[in-house]
Amino acid sequence: MNLLINNPDSQIIDDIEIVQSKKRNFIEANTIEVSLKHLQNECTIPVFSKDNECTISHYEFINSAKEVIEDILSYKGVLTPNIRTSHIIKGRIPSAIGKPANELSDSEKTIYYERCMFLIEIPEISEIINGNKLNLTIGGVRSYNQENLFSKKSMEKFKVFIGFQNTVCTNLCVSTDGLLEDLRVSSVLELKAKIYELVNNYKKKEHLINMERMFRYSLTEIQFAHLIGKMKLFPYLAKEEKQTLFPLAINDTQLNIIVKDYHTDAHFSKSGDNTINFWSLYNLMTEANKSTYIDNNLERNVNAFEFINYMLNSVENQKPNYFLH
Repeated sequence: MNLLINNPDSQIIDDIEIVQSKKRNFIEANTIEVSLKHLQNECTIPVFSKDNECTISHYEFINSAKEVIEDILSYKGVLTPNIRTSHIIKGRIPSAIGKPANELSDSEKTIYYERCMFLIEIPEISEIINGNKLNLTIGGVRSYNQENLFSKKSMEKFKVFIGFQNTVCTNLCVSTDGLLEDLRVSSVLELKAKIYELVNNYKKKEHLINMERMFRYSLTEIQFAHLIGKMKLFPYLAKEEKQTLFPLAINDTQLNIIVKDYHTDAHFSKSGDNTINFWSLYNLMTEANKSTYIDNNLERNVNAFEFINYMLNSVENQKPNYFLH
């Protein structure tokens, strides 16, 4: 299957018109937006029930990342985290025991959120790919459902990432080396040390080069339809066959979103000749990923990045693969 090659002179450049649009959420699913002050002042902190030791709160997690960024970059501006939460856990103070729920005052209610995802944009550090401004972004995920809160205090699990956010659509662009998906620490100090390590080890230039080359190759409409068909078939393959193929993480609902957006997306739909370049396809995948719940979002985002680069490697090296041939 021959793929179209776009103009190779289209590089990451600064003199191209920057396309921006009204701000959208970086994740949808069943999340709500909250402020850092709300998490600090209005939310209770879960404990490990057998010894009543505090967990690291969402506020401490987010504030730690903020402090690391300010320190590494000697940042003098105001960093405002974008925070989205889900799975609210409600409670009440002891004096409200037995009181009907519809009679509770705000002061008698307690809440915390089981799952939290945040990002902090650094607009002063940005790049442009195909007319899209990408801002450097650092963030993370915390899911209390992945902790055993009925035991004694133990190592706590976090996910942290560094990458870029496309300002056109707020899609996250996260590479493999930009994600720590199973970070386990026992204190805020350890957490901050791991965030420092992630930021210092992140290969920004390599990440940008891999995204820029996505613009060089395109699929015809027939090739796009062939790709979507193979992606839909993938979950139903025999286990032995799937183990020999790229481990695709996208689900059928998200594939349907991609197909719809191929025709209708304001920024990444097919071109006038019905072709679509891999940069646009990648952004359709990360857009569809916004429907993923907080605790799986980053892994699927990285899987999309790896999948597109897997296909590009196949094209550039002229090696057949299951999805394109």
